[in-house]
Amino acid sequence: MDLLNAVKISGTALSAHRTKINVIAENLANVDTTRTREGGPYRRKMVVFKGEDIDSFKSVIEKKQLRKEQAGIELSPIEFDSEKKQDNGTGVRVDRIVRSQEDFRLVYNPAHPDADPDTGYVKMPNVDHLTEIADMLVAKRSYEASVTALSVTKDMILKALEIGK
Repeated sequence: MDLLNAVKISGTALSAHRTKINVIAENLANVDTTRTREGGPYRRKMVVFKGEDIDSFKSVIEKKQLRKEQAGIELSPIEFDSEKKQDNGTGVRVDRIVRSQEDFRLVYNPAHPDADPDTGYVKMPNVDHLTEIADMLVAKRSYEASVTALSVTKDMILKALEIGK
């Protein structure tokens, strides 16, 4: 793996985990939301990651090159050695954000405007504080690990440049 690929992998991980932390923060902010635009209480959101493979990375680069060539910008070609044995991973991305299908919590509060008139129970969001905090800690640690990996890669690049002096 070359150093620039290591930087890309760390960068994609930083972006993905930032998105996960933002979704967790949204879940925590809506822990008491009983009315949404869609109707009903807020549903917990979860982030699904997907690894990027070398082929999708190649197609993105080729599309960017084609756009720049059409704009009249000359480029040196980027070559991918398909015979060279590589790890096919080039990072991670957020594949989608899904809504949890868990049941809502029922809380007895007959004075609440969204309470069932017959039973007095209010459907509350399916967001659990403990689960969200645990997920946030995992995302935070993963983010920190990606920052550390990026920092180490940067240091290796700088040391390699010093050798060339």
